[in-house]
Amino acid sequence: MCELPPEFHPRSTIYHPPTEMDYKTTYRSFISSHYLSEGVRITVGLTLPAIFGTYMHHEVMGITMSLGASCVIMVDNAGPIHHRRNAMIICILVIFISSLLTGFITAFTIGTGILIALFCFLFPMIGVYGTRAGSIGLAALFIMVLNLEERTQIRGLDLLLNSVYVASGGIWYMLLSLSLYSFRPFKIAQQALGDCIQSTAGYLLLRTALYGRDPDFNHIYSQLLDNQVEIHEKQNLVRELLFKSRDIVKESTNTGRVILLIFLDIIDLFERVMSAQQDYKLLHEYFDQTEILEKFRDLLIVISEELNDTGIAVKSAKPYAMNHRMEIMLRELKKHFEQLRDEQRNASNVEGFIALRNVLDGLEDIISRLHTIQQYSSYDLKASREMGVADYDKFVTHQDIDLKLLLENLNWKSNTFRHAIRVSIATTAGFIVAQFFPLGHSYWILLTIIVILKPNYGLTRKRNYDRLLGTVAGAAIGALILYFIRDRHVIFVLMVILMILAYSFMRTKYLVFVMLMTPYILILFYLLNPLHFGAVIGDRLLDTAIGSGIAFLANLFIAPAWVKEQFGSYLLQMIEANKNYFREVSLTFVGEEAEISQYKYARKQAYVALANVTDALNRMLSEPRRKQKNAADFHQFVVLNYMLASHTATLASYSRRGNEVPSDPGYHPVIEGVLSILSKSYTILQQKNEETKSVVSLMSNISQTTPQPPEKDPSEGVSLKEGLRIMNEQVTAMIMKRKDELERGILESPTRRRLTLVKAVNDQFNFIMKIAEDLLKLSTKWQ
Repeated sequence: MCELPPEFHPRSTIYHPPTEMDYKTTYRSFISSHYLSEGVRITVGLTLPAIFGTYMHHEVMGITMSLGASCVIMVDNAGPIHHRRNAMIICILVIFISSLLTGFITAFTIGTGILIALFCFLFPMIGVYGTRAGSIGLAALFIMVLNLEERTQIRGLDLLLNSVYVASGGIWYMLLSLSLYSFRPFKIAQQALGDCIQSTAGYLLLRTALYGRDPDFNHIYSQLLDNQVEIHEKQNLVRELLFKSRDIVKESTNTGRVILLIFLDIIDLFERVMSAQQDYKLLHEYFDQTEILEKFRDLLIVISEELNDTGIAVKSAKPYAMNHRMEIMLRELKKHFEQLRDEQRNASNVEGFIALRNVLDGLEDIISRLHTIQQYSSYDLKASREMGVADYDKFVTHQDIDLKLLLENLNWKSNTFRHAIRVSIATTAGFIVAQFFPLGHSYWILLTIIVILKPNYGLTRKRNYDRLLGTVAGAAIGALILYFIRDRHVIFVLMVILMILAYSFMRTKYLVFVMLMTPYILILFYLLNPLHFGAVIGDRLLDTAIGSGIAFLANLFIAPAWVKEQFGSYLLQMIEANKNYFREVSLTFVGEEAEISQYKYARKQAYVALANVTDALNRMLSEPRRKQKNAADFHQFVVLNYMLASHTATLASYSRRGNEVPSDPGYHPVIEGVLSILSKSYTILQQKNEETKSVVSLMSNISQTTPQPPEKDPSEGVSLKEGLRIMNEQVTAMIMKRKDELERGILESPTRRRLTLVKAVNDQFNFIMKIAEDLLKLSTKWQ
């Protein structure tokens, strides 16, 4: 979801109904989103060929062109324009060939069965080349199934003409999509960027619960992990749109330059939000008897609201209406903090006030960054700055179309191969069932199977549930509309509205999509043939139920690929990425200069690995319980890695303090010790993993692009424990000196300013060391 959850209130776990303002915010977000724009574009692309064919008294031509357009729509998801164009061209060629071959073969029942089995294996296999390639395969299967319905009616040259109509519909939609892009080349990037900003706002809103009374930390961290998966998907989409679009990367226009600047800043702001990682249990022990933590939370809520509104402004390409709400609340919070500090600070709670001061400084920095983003929304070139990353290419993934990759996946270890086998067997079974039972629209069985079956169990199960529930609810909606409304013009308008809304949710909420798509299809059948409408509803429900049942059985029994089989690979990638991220951040504290591009790349890899393993864990938890081996330990492992990434981000925020950064060679043994512990955890898990060779292959990208020397054994020279002891003794000495100053009434001194930063850095190193040791213990436990 791209808008903030309006019913969430961090003060408690009680449900609060959405207010009028919440509905307005959600409405503004939806109206300005690229999902609604896509819904309108798809509706126009599907309806105009049918209207044109009806006007020319060639209804079959118009409907067939609309079917061709619907296939190309599947591959026209958001992304770089040259990727979309190339995919649509390939899709047009593929659906033309698929339609032609299906038309020739389907005169023979056995031949049709063989064709279905063959196509339903080959086209899912091309999913090894990425999501867009997989969509091309789905489009080919879609047009194959639709042509099965006409196999007794089309013969001779009409087969060729039918395929030409299909391709013409695809060409029409491609020209429409590319034309709209040429009119507004930056619009989709702005909308995707706005969604990314709003997701970051949602993440910040979730973090406010850490400041509430009696927080459930495990539940909060689980929510943050889930939300981070969504943020990663949004960030990755914007990276693809920006870094693979030459005009934007080369800053050829003011609009492109500003969009890129906003994205770079929102990535830094997200890291700054993650860096607000403190010992929250300690803060609650010190300050739960005061109102200070609630005031911090109130300010965070306002910041998240401002960030959400900024995302909406970016999506709609309108300047953000600047206000001073955050500054006013920040000044009040500072005043309250200083008053509380002056009244209650003593030698026993000085550490709590130091931690709270760091949180306050972090909020001030977040507000400053947010204001910069808000100023960019005016697209004023004077407000922009130089960009800090030059090598954009390594921040995006590239997929080469290599036949070798396809051949390497023709084995039982490949999840794509298993999925292709599953789809082939399930659709063949569906075709056989349709031959033995007199079903009116039997092709709906195959469509249901093809659409529901996905490479992983959890998504397939959810799709199955959504398809069944959405079809039943949608059929009821369609029946009610047709029962109460008789005017065909009004019915047609309602059908168009349902189409727009359905395709607006097609890529985000499948249940809503099916629930809206079903009534518009039923209305379409009613307009075409009102006498047989009742039979259409029955066929739709029955065929969907049969298809869902076959998909359910195939998902459970035919070559299932359980997450536990690949989970070790995700864990290893996460540890390695977190280790590289910590290494890059810690360079500053030992007097070495960190290269900004390499640091940002390591940060990106850490966040991507964390999102991937969280998504894998969620998929595992949706599988049968007997397949959830060590799920509780896996969850603990993921949470520890999230905390490791958060504390590393906090450390990174301190490393950018210029001359104030505490640089000390004494940090060397601590850094090397942490890296050594993480390496040991990696080695233990690697030995435990059954697919060590494939894991090494997966990790080769990181090791090749980021060559690193081996970590020194902390037993050489000063040990990790000794390094920590020396480091903490220095801080303890500073604290004792500061306590002595307070007892003598000295409120401001160089010791206070130095202690605030040095203690904050030392605390983060202590946290990171403790987390690394916990990871090692957990890894050893599995061994």
